Amino acid sequence: MTTRDDVRDFLVSRRARITPAMVGLPSGGSRRVAGLRRGEVAILAGVSVEYYTKLERGDLRGVSDEVLEAIAGALRFTEAEHRHLFDLARTANAGAKARKRATTRTGVRPSLLHLLTSITDAAAVLGDRTSGIVAANSLARALYDPLYRTMGDHVTYARYIFFDPSSQQFYPDWEDIADASVASLRTVAGRNPFDREISDLVGELSTRSEAFRVRWARHDVRLHIEGVKRIQHPAVGLLELEYNTLVLPGDEDLTLTVYTAAPGSDSADRLRLLATWWATENVQNASTTTAEP
Repeated sequence: MTTRDDVRDFLVSRRARITPAMVGLPSGGSRRVAGLRRGEVAILAGVSVEYYTKLERGDLRGVSDEVLEAIAGALRFTEAEHRHLFDLARTANAGAKARKRATTRTGVRPSLLHLLTSITDAAAVLGDRTSGIVAANSLARALYDPLYRTMGDHVTYARYIFFDPSSQQFYPDWEDIADASVASLRTVAGRNPFDREISDLVGELSTRSEAFRVRWARHDVRLHIEGVKRIQHPAVGLLELEYNTLVLPGDEDLTLTVYTAAPGSDSADRLRLLATWWATENVQNASTTTAEP
């Protein structure tokens, strides 16, 4: 799809979810469209119907920040949707300059790896823009052991969620996890519309997974900042973990996500048990390797 297609489908999908009652407009009897009409959005945003129609057809060239803000307000955008609209507009107005491909990461700074491994009471993960795990501390390696067992050293959350049936046992709230995974990837794709790695990943997921295709077509976006994630770990049982994701200004391609359990909770006890289990696993694996001729 082109950027114009993305703009069109995003605005149409957002307009369809807003009812007249939500914005204080009369319903106007029977309606042939879901949600608001174009003219109603134009009135709410303070622009002409012709101009809004041009925008919704995918043409954001030359649009001012003020108009984008007005559209975002009229359609009641979330923070993630607001940022996504501005990302789409930036791409539309950058032209050929926006087509610079993201460079492949060559490694992780040693000091960043030192920071990661210094976190001992929580699971910490360095992730990249394609939802891949770049590095993990010991507790995170234990937490995501089922993913490493099936995917080897190159773990990608999205591939695990949509390609591996065991993900539905690992994530008890699989539907929510799948929704969030696609919305986060859609957000990243909006910021990096000409990134080959992202477009290849989206193409692979779309080709192989109906569940992914359905969600991708919704044009939902999400900022992956904080929340609670439930994991059914085969070694220690159900873990309910709070997570916070930190942007690393010096490493645009990476984020640091830290998973913690509420103090005194069953999950805190199980997180400690997970650390013990992982230490035992490593000792056993080392003993087996040593014993081999």
